[in-house]
Amino acid sequence: MKLSRRTILQGVSSLPFAVASLRAGAMAQTASAATPSTEVPPILFVHGNGDYDALWITTLWRMESNGVARDRMAAINFTDPLARSDDKVEQANRSSTEDQRRELAAAIADLKRRTGASRVALVGSSRGGYAIRNVIKNGGAGDVSHAILCGTPNHGVFATDDTPNNEFNGRGAFLRGLNEGESEVTPGTAFLTLRSDGLDKYAQADGRFIGKPGVPTGVTAEGPELKGATNLVLGALDHREVAFHPRAFREIYKFIAGREPTRIAIVPEASVKLSGLVTGTPGGVSTNRPVAGATVDVFRVDPETGERNGGALHSSKTGADGRWGPAQVNPAWSLEFVLASPDAPTTHIYRSPFPRSSDVVHLRPARPLGPADKDAGAVVVMSRPRGYFGLPRDVVLLDGKEPADVKPGVPTDAAATLRLPASEIGRNIVAQFGEERIVARAWPAAENRIAIAELTY
Repeated sequence: MKLSRRTILQGVSSLPFAVASLRAGAMAQTASAATPSTEVPPILFVHGNGDYDALWITTLWRMESNGVARDRMAAINFTDPLARSDDKVEQANRSSTEDQRRELAAAIADLKRRTGASRVALVGSSRGGYAIRNVIKNGGAGDVSHAILCGTPNHGVFATDDTPNNEFNGRGAFLRGLNEGESEVTPGTAFLTLRSDGLDKYAQADGRFIGKPGVPTGVTAEGPELKGATNLVLGALDHREVAFHPRAFREIYKFIAGREPTRIAIVPEASVKLSGLVTGTPGGVSTNRPVAGATVDVFRVDPETGERNGGALHSSKTGADGRWGPAQVNPAWSLEFVLASPDAPTTHIYRSPFPRSSDVVHLRPARPLGPADKDAGAVVVMSRPRGYFGLPRDVVLLDGKEPADVKPGVPTDAAATLRLPASEIGRNIVAQFGEERIVARAWPAAENRIAIAELTY
């Protein structure tokens, strides 16, 4: 068992997104250039509250680029990823801590069966760390060699005497159970926590980030740390970046493999195959339940204008399993995914080139157009699923301006919305975060269409 220590890694988060050069030499590589890492245990990635396994796509690519075989990794997709308000009271399309423990235990057993390994490594983002700790503490320690908790609010998002059955309450029954004892980790499993140095919206002393400005939360930036674990502080990263940023990848890989990764950059494949799952938001609640009868069309687009380059590269309609694909693409192509899902806006999702293949390119339709959109001719959303927008920390530009709906200071916003008059339908809109640049097109809101520029990095 490694002893607890604190390491501060200084720096800013808006580093260039790392994809190895698309030179002919690199293009010839259909697998990583690194020597396969046979001693690394199978790895299971666990997403957070309201999320899905697709958030781990860049981490999976970086692992592959360091010789970890794709079939020795998995990422769980919790059926109902959002937590209940009261863990003891059933709530439609939301999960209890026991629901998550049960699904994760089954995923661990499946990965062990597929790989023949006796133990696996678990990596969790935010709430995903709760499920990891719950499995390990309640009989699963023998199945888990490493547990890495990224931004997990181990001592609560708040710690108060009210709402004792809320799993995010540091004084509630669930977290008190996990944290009881002199050591807060389970013997036999190596634990690592990764946290921010003050920019995690869910590790703040003031309640303004949970809707209670001026009310003490009872937690601090050190909340994600655990007694008995190796505790690392990753500097000015936000709540999501401590799981998905390249610097987080480095620490995850080092802890599991016992050495530095050969590379941080993602090694491109010569040919890329993409597929994924279409999910929905019944009653406004994000789920990972499959949606049948949705159509997915994939287009190659001009990276400078967002205009389509020819007809659809791929068209499909989802069945009961909600799966779409596979689509064969070039790793240098910018793409537009058009999702037409029952009872939802037609969503045009613009993406940067995909350097490697993936079967977790999941698609959820945009939120329904609401009162704020009633006078808009077109609505364009800039979305960053693997991190928040930090001002003035980051370069964040939507249509050439810093978005007015991104608050400065502690990064809290993962999306920005631009509403345009009808006279500007059809023009291109540039979404820029750091060095990632996506050009989307403005589609008519009157046709119940929304455009999303979805950042990968």
